[in-house]
Parts: sequence; structure tokens; C-alpha cells
Amino acid sequence: MAWRDTLLDVRPLRSSRPYRALWIGASLASIGQQIAVVAVLQQVWELTRSPLWTGAIGLATGVPLLVLGLVGGALADTVDRRSLVRAATGGQALAAIGLVVQAAADNRSVTLLLALVAAQAGCAALGAPARRTFPVRLLPADQVAAGLALQNLAFQAAMLIGPAIAGIVLAQWRYPAAYAIQALTTAASLAAVVRLPAMPPPRTGDEQHPGPGARQRRGPLPGGWRVILRRPTLWGSFAVDLAATGLAMPVALFPLVNELRFGGDPRTLGLFLSAIAVGGLTAGTLSGTVTRLRRSALVQLVAATAWGLALAGFGLAGPLWLALSCLAAAGAADTIAVITRGALVQLETPDHYRGRVSSVEHVIGIAGPEIGNFRAGLLASLTSAPVALLAGGLAAATTVITVGLVNPPMRRHRTRQEPEDAQPTAVAPAQ
Repeated sequence: MAWRDTLLDVRPLRSSRPYRALWIGASLASIGQQIAVVAVLQQVWELTRSPLWTGAIGLATGVPLLVLGLVGGALADTVDRRSLVRAATGGQALAAIGLVVQAAADNRSVTLLLALVAAQAGCAALGAPARRTFPVRLLPADQVAAGLALQNLAFQAAMLIGPAIAGIVLAQWRYPAAYAIQALTTAASLAAVVRLPAMPPPRTGDEQHPGPGARQRRGPLPGGWRVILRRPTLWGSFAVDLAATGLAMPVALFPLVNELRFGGDPRTLGLFLSAIAVGGLTAGTLSGTVTRLRRSALVQLVAATAWGLALAGFGLAGPLWLALSCLAAAGAADTIAVITRGALVQLETPDHYRGRVSSVEHVIGIAGPEIGNFRAGLLASLTSAPVALLAGGLAAATTVITVGLVNPPMRRHRTRQEPEDAQPTAVAPAQ
């Protein structure tokens, strides 16, 4: 493999103008979202001084993501996907404005704050499954993994830049300014979505080809779940991600760890999130190695195991440099797992099921970490932060290994060269 092939594959930015605009808008929105994540975490901590309440942030976001994410998946297969994402992003912008207002009014109610966070998460969940299908509709099949890698790289960059900006903004201008930045960046994302080409739902029969060898009949499970449960690569991939995030997510414990070990400085709190992003950016910059591999499921298994072990190490780390190193290793492993899972899911799922399957991916990929944060906060309130981190990391690694052992088709899987039931892609040449 040539050394250039190990670097970031930027072909999607050159080949598709709609994808490029979408990527820029989503990148800006990710920065605003990361600023808001730190602001909400710090505001809840200031209001309550309780790790249980910081863990409740995960519950406030996880429940709407679970319920409305599945609804969004069904809608993505029945309505124009661009229109759905446009409406959902508009709702996110309104919720962001609500966060600005409550902060400017010096809100002292943690319930109101979490209600606005839940509303924003619900809007995001409605549009997320449709949004996840955009790369496979806007890009050639051989560029889908590269497009997902670019999106993940932008997210990791936002995790690096966003918390650092948040620390400065919170120290100088407090919460209203932090939430205002999120509102502006969400508006930029909305503008990018409005300019996308129309994406009507696929015309292929709703019940065709739920899986290799599957009988074409209706059953008690929704169509998307039938596809997942009848394909070992799909249910195995989702099980791995759920184990990694639900058992080992550490973010809810960051304020407590920061206060116990590093004096509670908000700049150190930002460094925790930035360290994860440094690892993710490093892995993303070298993602050409991953996007060209066809053993994506096996790579996901290895990366998810490394994620759990790295977070267990964070629970034991004393010096700041060692804690940040463990978080950077976790971030790199997470990036690799996300890229490989995303490409596998999009390319292995027929387009007429892609919205519903993507909704399951979204629920597990987003609600899973939030519920995992609630688990971490609850366990830490009963024991301690180091115990919660160590137990969660080891449990995650053990569960991932178990999934790999009981799922031979996943270990042997090779990614398709073309998406199943591929639809004509709306590729616009760069200009």
C-alpha cells in the first residue's frame, strides 16, 4: 500500500458538491454541539454538585433518542429525506435558542435545563436516520467509507476544538454565549441541508430481500429489525457498539474525576474531551488504511476491545499525562470502530430498509453512550469514579470479545464493493 493511501481520503469533497456543503455545515454544527455539551455538563454540576444529576443528562438525551430515533427511521423510508432533516434541524435550532434564553435568565432549575436538552435530542433523533443515508445517496459506492471517515474526522476535530472553546467562553462570558454559538452553528447546518437535492423515498417494495435466504413475509417485528436480526454482521456490529458505549462511556464522570484529582479546573475538564478528540483525529488522518480494508467487522471488534481497555486504564491513571493518554487511545479506537461500523451498515442494508436500519444505528450509536453515561453516574454515586470506570471498561472489552467468539460470520465478513439494491446516486461534480 502506497503511503498516500494511508492518509485521509478526500475524494468525496471533490466529487460531490452537495456532499461538500453538507459536510461543512455539519462540521460547524458539531463544534457548536461540543461547546453546548461542556456547557450543559458544567451548568448541571454547578446547580446540583451531584454525579447522579450529571449522569441524568444521559437519560434526558437517551430516552428521546431511543423513542424518536426509531420514528425517524420509519419516516426516512416513507418521506423525502431532505425535507425530514430540514424540519428536524429547524427544531434543534429552536431548542438551542431556548437554551440561550434560560441561561440569560439565570435559570436555577435543572429540570428545565434537562427538558430543553431532551427537546433538542428528540429533534436530532427524528432527522438522524435520514441524515445517515445521505453519503450513500450522494457518493459513489467506493467513496462511502471515505465520506463517513470525513464526517467522523470533522466530529473528532469538533471534540478537540469545541471543549477548548467552551472552556474559554464559559470562563469569560458564561453560559449564554456558549449556547448562542450552538444556535448559530445549527443555523449554518440548516442552510446546508436546504440546498441539498431532493431525496424521495426509494420505490423498491417494502418487504423485499430482508436478508439472505429469508422468506418474503410479514412478521411480528418491524422491517428494519428483521433485516438486522437475520444478518449476523449487522446484529453483531450493533451488539459490539452497544456493549462498548453502554458499559464504558466515561463522560458523566469527567467532572467528578476532575474535582477529585485535578482541582476542578474547567480547563482540565475541557482537556478530557479534547484528549479523546486528539486520538480520534490521529486515527481519522490515517483513516485511508481503514477505509480500504474489507475486513471491517473484524477491525471493529479489535477497536471496540481497545476502547474498553483504554477507559479502564483511565480509571486507574493518576498523573494527568497518563489520564490524557488513555483517553487519546480510547478516542482513536472509537474512531476506527465508528468508521468500520458505518460503512458496513450502509453497504449491507438495502436502500428500502436503510432509513429504518439507520435509525437503529443512530439509537445505539447516540442513545447508547447517553444511557452509558447514566450508568456510570449511578455506579459512581454508589461506589466511586475509578471503580465505575475500571468495571465498565473491563466489562465492555469482555462483552465485545464474547460477541466475536459467538458470531463467526462477523469475524469472516468482507465488505461489499457495491451497496445492496443500490439506487442511482445523486453525484454532482465539484465546481
